[in-house]
Amino acid sequence: MSTIYFTASSVDGYIVDDRDSLDWLLSRNIDADGPFGYRAFSESVGALVMGATTYEWMVANEPGEWPYKQPTWVLTHRPNIVRPGHPVRTYHGDVTELQPQLLQAAGYQDVWVVGGGDAAAQFARAGLIDEMIVSYAPCTLGTGGRLLPIRTEWTLVESGVNGDFVCARWRKA
Repeated sequence: MSTIYFTASSVDGYIVDDRDSLDWLLSRNIDADGPFGYRAFSESVGALVMGATTYEWMVANEPGEWPYKQPTWVLTHRPNIVRPGHPVRTYHGDVTELQPQLLQAAGYQDVWVVGGGDAAAQFARAGLIDEMIVSYAPCTLGTGGRLLPIRTEWTLVESGVNGDFVCARWRKA
C-alpha cells in the first residue's frame, strides 16, 4: 500500500496555467489504457485526497455525478465546499493526522494524491508520498501552479511514452 501523487505536468513543471486552465493538457493525445495510463491507475487506488482548487475545477468542468467510487477527501478550511450528492469529505488540519484514515479507507489498495501541487506538498513535506507518477506534456507554460512547490528528492524507477507524453515513476529517495 503506497501513497502516490499521480498527475500531469508541462515540461517546465506546471500542472495548471496562470488561468487555472488545463486546456494545454486536455488537447493532447494520451491513451487512458496505455503505459502509465489513467484508467488502470484509478482502478488501483482505494482512496483519494485533493486540494480545494482541484475539487472546484472538477465541479466546474465535470458537472454531474461524482466520477470516483473511492472514498474522497478535500483539503480545505471551507466545509461547505462539497456539492450536494457528492460522497466527498472535507478535512482541515495536519495531513499526518488524516493519513491513517486514508490508509484505512483504501484497504489494501493505494492512496491517490490528486492534482494540486500545494496539496501534494503537504504530504511530501510530511514524508507521506511514496511515489510520484508524472506524465509530462510537450509544452512549457512559464507560470501557473507548480508540480511540487517544495524541494524534494526522488529516484527514477520507471519511464515510458504514452501518446504525446513522456511518463515517469519516481520513488521517494
